[in-house]
Amino acid sequence: MTDGGIRFDGRTLETQPLGGAETAFAELAQALAARGHQVEVRNNCDEPVTHRGVHWAPLSQGLPAAPDLYIANRGWQLLDLAADAKRCVFWIHNPAQYLLKLRFQRRLARRKPVIVFSGASHASTYPALGRGGERVIIPYGITDSFCHAAPREPPPPRAVFTSNPLRSLDWLLDIWQARIRPAVPQAELHVFAGAAVYGAAAKTDRMAPVLERAAALADFGVVLRGPVPKPQLVEELALARVFLYRGDEGETFCNAAAESQAMGVPGVVEDIACMSERIRNDKTGYVVSSRDAFADAAVALMVDDGLWRAQHRACLATQRVWGWAEAAREFARLAP
Repeated sequence: MTDGGIRFDGRTLETQPLGGAETAFAELAQALAARGHQVEVRNNCDEPVTHRGVHWAPLSQGLPAAPDLYIANRGWQLLDLAADAKRCVFWIHNPAQYLLKLRFQRRLARRKPVIVFSGASHASTYPALGRGGERVIIPYGITDSFCHAAPREPPPPRAVFTSNPLRSLDWLLDIWQARIRPAVPQAELHVFAGAAVYGAAAKTDRMAPVLERAAALADFGVVLRGPVPKPQLVEELALARVFLYRGDEGETFCNAAAESQAMGVPGVVEDIACMSERIRNDKTGYVVSSRDAFADAAVALMVDDGLWRAQHRACLATQRVWGWAEAAREFARLAP
């Protein structure tokens, strides 16, 4: 498995905030190792390390010879590596129109890798005329630590936002200030977001004004918490009443929604990109199409204990049946 992005390794998942694509990459590596496979990762990690059965080393140290399965993660340059692999997989995490760029098309035509998408909406972003090999949908798994929450009684009205602040946090703050907080004066919105998740790739100059606005809304119950590692996020979601997130056209899976759903936290989202694949409308939350509907659904989940209990239990019953063990099984089936 190779990745050419930010610096991280398997330990990072447990000690620092990490973005969705990096989380998925590390989780898949560990799940494949747990199945008994020999897993070698080459990326921009600082030093060689073996963690949870996966051997990580810098890309500069070269790749093992003739792997059965080679998984290139995102970067077009990675398609030039491991030419002797028995089968090549190209795992993408963003809407796929960018694959139509010439540098991708040349390599996809030559190598014909299996292209792995995260869901039906994601797969629909790559036109039929695009080059490459077989197209396969394998959803992200859900990190196991999010899948053990027990049923609980309705908590106080604490909402959470756990995504990239550039993905419509400002939109949510508008609705929170104008509609949600006035209707539920004791409500709080805890914002777990910040540049630390994205390392050197963070767009700090664009994030700063949004986060500053969130911090300035303390009198409206907005609490700027910053990003946290996964173990702490589990603890925080165990206190949450509702997950609030508009969605984004750049979202192809949305770990934030999946994790909160697995913890039994109903969500309110707009019907954008993959969001209807993560939340079951009127069962584990609401998938809406307007600001007013968003505000009404958020308020209802924060004040109606019966409604919250029903959707909380539906989340626990239906939204954590696909983990990284299942995803790894499907990736392993791609080997010759």
